[in-house]
Amino acid sequence: MSAADKALSTWIQRACEEISAPFDEIVDTKEITAMLETLCSSRKIALYGVGREGLMMRALTMRLHHLGLDAHPVGDMTTPALGSEDCLVVSAGPGYFATVEALVNVAEANEARIVLLTANLESQLRSRADVSVVLPARTMDDTTDSAAILPMGSTYEGALFLLSEYLVSRLQKTLAVSEEFMRDNHTNLE
Repeated sequence: MSAADKALSTWIQRACEEISAPFDEIVDTKEITAMLETLCSSRKIALYGVGREGLMMRALTMRLHHLGLDAHPVGDMTTPALGSEDCLVVSAGPGYFATVEALVNVAEANEARIVLLTANLESQLRSRADVSVVLPARTMDDTTDSAAILPMGSTYEGALFLLSEYLVSRLQKTLAVSEEFMRDNHTNLE
């Protein structure tokens, strides 16, 4: 193995450790179970996050759709209105974004359930959510000197991806959905 190959391998291992470390410190795994139950029992699901968190939420939206759930990213023209049988899933890694609060306001006014994903145990939005999953990971707002090799909010965003994949795996079993079914729900317009 060349020095460059070894450096790459070492960097990848450290990055994976940073992304997986929040799961060793997760605040309440019962909240993940509650999130799964909320997703399964919701008629319609809308998902939202800002920036790279938003990309992770869109990835989760896509997989929920593949599972046969009625899931939509907030902001698309075809995202339906939410009501009392529905759910809004939002990510606010640092704990607060004005856009997330505005969407929470709309969901509350229409009696939709709210699932909050955040890294901030003290997030003011937690008290307004029906389910609050705290992933204690470094976010964009964490400006402390750190030995982290991933910049800004990459650790939280990577942890969101892993959490999403875990949720999809659990939902696939709970809903008894095959990969063939999921592939059939995948777009053919690529």
